[in-house]
Amino acid sequence: MDIKHDADTQTEQQDETVEVKRYKVVLLNDDFTSMDFVVEILMDIFGHSVDNAINIMLQVHRNGRGVCGVYTYEVAETKVHQVITRAREHEYPLRAIMEEE
Repeated sequence: MDIKHDADTQTEQQDETVEVKRYKVVLLNDDFTSMDFVVEILMDIFGHSVDNAINIMLQVHRNGRGVCGVYTYEVAETKVHQVITRAREHEYPLRAIMEEE
């Protein structure tokens, strides 16, 4: 076995590593969803502390949108689905979208 050849192959494989695209999950403001519910979503689904959740909720309220986190495509898609499902269960029109970073 040629050790040098194995080392060269490993180096080539490492160089070919493709960066995984990341996606922002963004909450969109509406005039009906309560601020408390948004904070709850940010803590439960995105794992934010109370302080971070309040800050993001205020961004959503003041700027019309706020970034909840950045994830791989599949994780971002799941979190968007979780937000929409929970909002519908509580009869809120809260929307979440994902945007490529």
